[in-house]
Amino acid sequence: MFTSILFILAGFALLIKGADYLVDGASNIAKRFGVSTLIIGLTIVAFGTSAPELVVNILSATSGSAEMALANINGSSIANILLILGIAALFGNIPVKSRTVIKEIPFMFLAGVTLVVLLSDSLLDGVSETAISRSDGVVLLLFFVIFLYYLFLSAKEAAGPAKEERAKMSLKKAIGLTAMGMAGLVLGGKLAVDGATGIAIAIGISETLVGLTIVALGTSLPELVSSVIAVRKGEPDLAVGGVVGSNIFNILMVLGVTSTITPIVVTQASIIDSVVALAAIALFFILIFTRLGKGTGSRGIDKYEGILLLTIYGSYITYTIFRG
Repeated sequence: MFTSILFILAGFALLIKGADYLVDGASNIAKRFGVSTLIIGLTIVAFGTSAPELVVNILSATSGSAEMALANINGSSIANILLILGIAALFGNIPVKSRTVIKEIPFMFLAGVTLVVLLSDSLLDGVSETAISRSDGVVLLLFFVIFLYYLFLSAKEAAGPAKEERAKMSLKKAIGLTAMGMAGLVLGGKLAVDGATGIAIAIGISETLVGLTIVALGTSLPELVSSVIAVRKGEPDLAVGGVVGSNIFNILMVLGVTSTITPIVVTQASIIDSVVALAAIALFFILIFTRLGKGTGSRGIDKYEGILLLTIYGSYITYTIFRG
């Protein structure tokens, strides 16, 4: 138990420092190449913060705990929207540009819909057992390739003459900080998850509940820390891009790789959690879209909406605990 606590403390320390390095390095790379911080958030930051989910899910799949892998993805997707954006909004208003609402957030919604459809074998085909097969995993990865192609085109369109705001550090240093930040987030997330899982096992919590709550929260810590730090450093696009990109990476890339390694048997609880994740994405879209419809142009998530998101997340966690 004492070792697990030390792992958690060390993990938090690495997460905080890693997020600080990642935000500084990524934002300077964006400024140097004239690429928007939103694109950097959707790519570099999203991949870096999704790395813990990828590591945990591959380990779960290869060790015969694929059910925890799906629970981790669902739990992380819900935490990214309700918990992370909710907490980040308490530290400052998070502006969301209309371009994000029109393009990136619907893409995230499409990823959530795709997952729910893949989990509906019993409803659509009338089969007794639902599973995410290897062919389903290939479909998810193909969607991910399309998303990467879209990002490539977006980055190409966004690239242009150097902006007035110059990068504060050399390209070499910015890349080094970004790489160190990613490494810190991955290692910190792994230590935090190992420590939390060790405590959970010691007190007798079920594997599914561990995946939905402790592991999902642990692997979402990089997104949480990097989003809060991004908002406090005046880089809200990194926070939004990181969360949106991370959800897309988790569903399409991480789950695609996991189910390609081994098919994932789906329980009724997993279907419910996937629907909840989709509803959270829809709520995020509605909160932003309704304000844009009033002509605000670039509307942020304020602290009151952040409290709403956190309240819903608390209710969901309470439900999962009582569900067992």
